[in-house]
Parts: sequence; C-alpha cells; structure tokens
Amino acid sequence: MKNGRASLEALLFIHGEPLSYKKIQSVLGIEKEELKVVIKELEVDLENDGRGLQLVSDREKIQLATKPEFNTILESFMKEEISEDLSPASLEALSIIAYLGPISRARLEYLRGVNSIVILRSLMIRGLVERFPDPEHPASFLYRGTFDLMKHLGIKEKEGLPDYEKFQELLKVFDPPTATTTTNEGAPSVEPGNVQ
Repeated sequence: MKNGRASLEALLFIHGEPLSYKKIQSVLGIEKEELKVVIKELEVDLENDGRGLQLVSDREKIQLATKPEFNTILESFMKEEISEDLSPASLEALSIIAYLGPISRARLEYLRGVNSIVILRSLMIRGLVERFPDPEHPASFLYRGTFDLMKHLGIKEKEGLPDYEKFQELLKVFDPPTATTTTNEGAPSVEPGNVQ
C-alpha cells in the first residue's frame, strides 16, 4: 500500500496503546503478509539514531514506545509534570471524565479534538483518574474519576459536582447515550488506584 509505513506509524501514535494486527489490517485495508512488510519497514526506520521511538510487538499486538535511552529524560519530565499544577488541558480532560465518566478514550478525544493519552497517563499517575476494561469492548478501557478526586473536590459522590443534574439533562438533549457513554451502574467495581 502507498505510504504504508507512515500510515501505520500515524495509527499507532494516535491509538497510544497496543493495537492488534487484525485491527490494523482492517483499518489499513491490507493483508497479513503486507502488514508484516510494513511493520519491518517501520522498525528499520525507527532504528535510526535520529528517532526516539521503537516498536514493541508480540505475535498479536504492536505498539509505539520510547527507546530505553530516553528513560531518564522522560522520568524527569513526568516527575516535573505531576508536581506542577494541572494544566488547562488536563483540567478540561478531568472535567469531562468527572461529568461523563465512565468514558472511552476515543470519546474523550472526540470531545476534546486532540490526542489525550499523555494527559490520561498524567491524571492516572496523580491518582485522579482510573481505567478499567470496557464490558462492551474487552480490548478497550473506560476512564472515570477516583475516590481521591472526589476527596479533593470535597464531594461524597459524582452527583455532588456543581450543576451535575442540570448538565446531565442538557446532555440527554444534545448527546443521546451510546455504548461509549456507559453509566456507573454498568461499570464493574474497581478499587481506586488499581490502574493498569
């Protein structure tokens, strides 16, 4: 396929988590043998000293990851990130998760209009957001606020958020429920802090 290597890199980047070969084949519209060639081309390209990423894969899934030699820089960056106040982008994502959670990453990114994987990781590291397997789509995750978030906000339950009921009524009018806007009642019980 034309631009197969670039298409695979873009797909893995936007997904941010391990992606199955079958899903990649479906999205890119290619056969398994062609996918193997494209993966090998991308691996070779990423091995270049000028690249900071590498491919991590097994027989079923593949993911973009940072090269080990950059761990010190990235660890320092993450420590600095979680010691600072939340950025406007983080607050935006946290607000959406607090009011709409459980919510899929795809839906969060649709609402925000940008890739949110780094912000989600930061919020999970801070203990404000947790994820759990989506009962409707076992290969995906849903995100919701933690008990620590509620403690920080001084509320006993999600319904204690400012104008929560008003917001939910507006949501019903403008955004009918879908499979990705599962309610808390449909979500499995997860202890706060048990994040994968």
